[in-house]
Amino acid sequence: MTPDPHLSFARRMDRSDGLAHLRRRFVGVTDAADGASPDAVVAYLDGNSLGRPTIATGERLQRFVAEAWGGRLIRGWDEEWLDLPFAIGDALGRAALGAASGQTYIGDSTTVTLYKLARAAVDAQIARDPARTEIVVDTDNFPTDRYVLDGIAGERGMSIRWIVADTESGVTPDQVAAVVGPQTALVVLSHVAYRSGFLADVPAITRITHDAGALVLWDLCHSAGSVPTELDAWGVDLAVGCTYKYLNGGPGSPAFGYVRADLQEVLAQPIRGWLGTADAFAMGPEYVPAPGIRRFISGTPAIVGMLAMQDTIAMIADAGIEAVRAKSVALTEFAITLADDWLAPLGVSVASPRDAERRGGHVTLSHPAMREVTALLWEQDVIPDYRDPGGLRIGLSPLSTSFEETHAGLTAVRETLRGVLREQAGLA
Repeated sequence: MTPDPHLSFARRMDRSDGLAHLRRRFVGVTDAADGASPDAVVAYLDGNSLGRPTIATGERLQRFVAEAWGGRLIRGWDEEWLDLPFAIGDALGRAALGAASGQTYIGDSTTVTLYKLARAAVDAQIARDPARTEIVVDTDNFPTDRYVLDGIAGERGMSIRWIVADTESGVTPDQVAAVVGPQTALVVLSHVAYRSGFLADVPAITRITHDAGALVLWDLCHSAGSVPTELDAWGVDLAVGCTYKYLNGGPGSPAFGYVRADLQEVLAQPIRGWLGTADAFAMGPEYVPAPGIRRFISGTPAIVGMLAMQDTIAMIADAGIEAVRAKSVALTEFAITLADDWLAPLGVSVASPRDAERRGGHVTLSHPAMREVTALLWEQDVIPDYRDPGGLRIGLSPLSTSFEETHAGLTAVRETLRGVLREQAGLA
């Protein structure tokens, strides 16, 4: 049998990978040398939708139930929990966002956090200049973003200015420059496009938006923990992001919000809750917002829900986000190489940017049969995900994914697609 040069390459890359030791910190991860357990997943290729849990997280949750919750009971709020959204937010800001302390918090779901920050931004803009009645967003942004912004526009008598985005190349600075102006209140875009993995030029688009007198809100859901950001240095106004993808916070873990320091006293968040007040336990007759980032909290924080992400944030801080990004680029380059060699002859195209500087942490492979292929792969314990039209997404989480695992996953994609095509041709 002829040796597979791609498998040899994958094994060399794993041996030289400076982050390889971190794989063993995740639940359910096994390597060939370990001897896979019967229930082990062959290849997990969906880290851009839900990250694996860490072993430390299980231990952390058990300790919390037994000691913090079970032992300290209600005293835990005064001793730690009330400040936990900001302590974890600051840690995330340092490790992965390029954000100084006091600007990032862990709060509500992504949807609610997006609503709060976007609504606060447009309210401030309208109060400053009633002519600013447009919100700019692209047609290929994640559905939640589009739906939330359309709702805000309806509430405030505004309109949406749509950028028609190429589903494979994303939104460019020139497209933004063509639509922003004195009528623009807010621009909302994704750092990494959820469908294609296109990586937007945040500094250039932010600068263009500011030159037009508008504010910008960046959705970091598909980049936080995988692609470095420099929110402070880039002058970003606002950002939101989920924590259950590359940050491994677990299903439904609360999102983070970023509000630049000089905007915190300017913006009035629209969902007023008792814990966002200057003196929550005064139970006063009227709402007086807390100073700083605390004013963006509404109700009781989801403390249990934000515990798990701490372990991954610590790993990123130790490894360095640039090292995480370097491995992410190498993994996605390898996936594209395999797609070109193995899948292109079967009619598959790469629907993600080939330039690593314009690509996030996942690769989308396009073929009309990919919905069926994805379902069949799940039955084989090979887990990518699917997005219309015909896109199989390969989400490679740098802390928990190996090159050999990527090779195994793409091998299964190839063989499964071959089977589907044979069946379609009546050759099965």
